[in-house]
Amino acid sequence: MISAAAGRWEPGRLASALGRVVEPAHVLAEPALIAPYTVDWTRRWQGPAALVVRPATTEAVTAVVRLCADAGTGVVVQGGNTGLVGGGVPPGESQERPLVLVSLRRLNDLSPVDEAAGQVTAGAGVTLAGLQEHVGATSTGWAFGVDLAARDSATVGGMAATNAGGIHVVRYGGMREQVAGVEAVLASGAVVTHLQGLSKDNTGYDLSGLFVGSEGTLGVITRVRLRLVPSWPVRVTALLGLTDTGQAIDVVSRLRRQVPSLEATEIFYPDGLDLVCAHTGLSPPLARRFGAYLLVESAGSDDGVMEDLAGFVLRLGLDDDASAVAADGPARGQLWSYRERHTEVVNTLGVPHKLDVTLPLERLAAFEMAVRQRAVAVAPGATVVIWGHLGDGNLHVNVVGPPPDDDTVDDAVLKLAAGMGGSISAEHGIGRAKVRWLTLNRSAAEIEVMRTIKTSLDPAGLLNPGVLLPPRAPSR
Repeated sequence: MISAAAGRWEPGRLASALGRVVEPAHVLAEPALIAPYTVDWTRRWQGPAALVVRPATTEAVTAVVRLCADAGTGVVVQGGNTGLVGGGVPPGESQERPLVLVSLRRLNDLSPVDEAAGQVTAGAGVTLAGLQEHVGATSTGWAFGVDLAARDSATVGGMAATNAGGIHVVRYGGMREQVAGVEAVLASGAVVTHLQGLSKDNTGYDLSGLFVGSEGTLGVITRVRLRLVPSWPVRVTALLGLTDTGQAIDVVSRLRRQVPSLEATEIFYPDGLDLVCAHTGLSPPLARRFGAYLLVESAGSDDGVMEDLAGFVLRLGLDDDASAVAADGPARGQLWSYRERHTEVVNTLGVPHKLDVTLPLERLAAFEMAVRQRAVAVAPGATVVIWGHLGDGNLHVNVVGPPPDDDTVDDAVLKLAAGMGGSISAEHGIGRAKVRWLTLNRSAAEIEVMRTIKTSLDPAGLLNPGVLLPPRAPSR
């Protein structure tokens, strides 16, 4: 670890040097200006940064990293600050050295869409919504395959660094499947660039794949080459009222086999729906209350999409008041709002413990019932709200009530998920929030391999200290 006690840490001197690289206006030193960058979206994770610097080019990022290394500071890398596990904000606990937060939002360049390859290169600071708009406006029939509710603020660099998933994983996979190349700045200041996007490139280690999901611990992603998917002209959305999670899993299994145009399979529950309706003023989507709600969407090139999905719903034999199907934009948007507004509504209740897990599909229904009981048992009086991406076994367990710094409910939920054969992190990453539980899913040998890679690329521990990897146990 670099020690700032060696006399190299001089805040004014470093700020001046950084200002010569990015212009003084993009070096923030005043606490009031720094504050928005040092608290995550949930308000649960926060910590002090000595400076915030906002480079706009890969060359500037290189210079910033080198200056921070020379000054003996650590570097916290941040995209849109939509993370939910504290990986993009400084830690709250005391640090051995000052931390400089590097915001990548100004790296917002976009290349023309490569129509032949169906690819585009985007700066790390481009928002998902900006990417979607660019591709939709400038290409002929292409779209981006990952979508999520935080599209207006989530950045593609952050999404790649955390291997974000979203609502279309069931058809296209997560960010790892969309990334065809990466440019990243290493802790040494060296730049690794591999953006050709070749479908066949069997020339050694997949370095781009290494950076995806590394949460900023191996390098600072500055540009990403992204694969695109067809932009389907016809979309159909259906909301189904079902008995419980078990029935929803059965329906999704049949959907995946019978409706090839299936793109999304989202689940939520009546308690969450009640909160959404109370907060937004929306009327309930169906005439009566159900134990579980399944939101599904299909997309394709012709009206056969409507016939396939509507026909499937009819074959389910549900009561007339147990489904709603929409094909036009506004009606589809309203159905989606019942699911996508869960996140904002939970945040109005207090500071949530957001526990993102994956379960084997055959155990997911049992987990959904058990986790509600387990959470309330360890946090009496807590509010538990669950929703998720059912096709890939991903549930978002939100618990409001326990103090932000009390991780008792985190421990209970994550151990339950792992004990049932699941993962403690489906799509949000490990960040700082889940470091102590990484051993539930990763063996000592696996963690040592990851630590070896980290040490090889960042021997001084400059990048995102305290994120992803637990500290090495002291040797005897």
